[in-house]
Order: sequence, then structure tokens, then C-alpha cells
Amino acid sequence: MNFKKETFFDGNSEWEDLGNGISRQFVGYNSQIMIVKFEKDSIGVLHQHFHSQLTYVASGKFEVTVDGETKILKQGDGFFAQPNIFHGVKCMEASKLIDSFTPFREDFLKN
Repeated sequence: MNFKKETFFDGNSEWEDLGNGISRQFVGYNSQIMIVKFEKDSIGVLHQHFHSQLTYVASGKFEVTVDGETKILKQGDGFFAQPNIFHGVKCMEASKLIDSFTPFREDFLKN
């Protein structure tokens, strides 16, 4: 597997259209950590994974559910999802999230 070796990232990497109003842009990653930007205008359904996830709301407003607790988060807010805890987001307006995962999300990478 090839890992990004760059030290600095200029934000010009390609956005990937995931469908259903969600786009993703990789900031950087190695085998221990991954940071990804998401543009959303949709619902991120409740899901779980074995990764630790820390999410920062870069813009917009979301209804966020983590482990059965729901809150409204806006620009500057964030949340932490422990491994294997159900979590999801619902956009309340066009928004951007910055997610970090450890270990990295191998399932996000194309083979």
C-alpha cells in the first residue's frame, strides 16, 4: 500500500463524489492516522467502525448523534466517536466536516 509521504498539504487534492450529496477530499494519512474533509448536504446514516474518530465542523450546522445522544453542532464544534460506537450526522445546511481517524480508514482507499 502506498502512503502519502508529503509533509505539507495545499488543499488542492481532488474531491471525490461519493453520491447522495457527499464529497470527500483526503488531507493526508499514513498507517496510523488519516484526515479527510467532507462536504455534505445529506444524511450520514448511523454506523460504527473500529476506528477512533474525531470530527470538527468547519462550516455549516449538523444534527449529530453519538451513542444515542443527539446535539446540534455548528462551525467550530466537534465530536469524538469511540471505536465501535454508533454515530451519524444529518446536515441542516450545506456544510464541511474535517474527520480524523486512527488507525487510518483503509476502506476509504481505492485499490
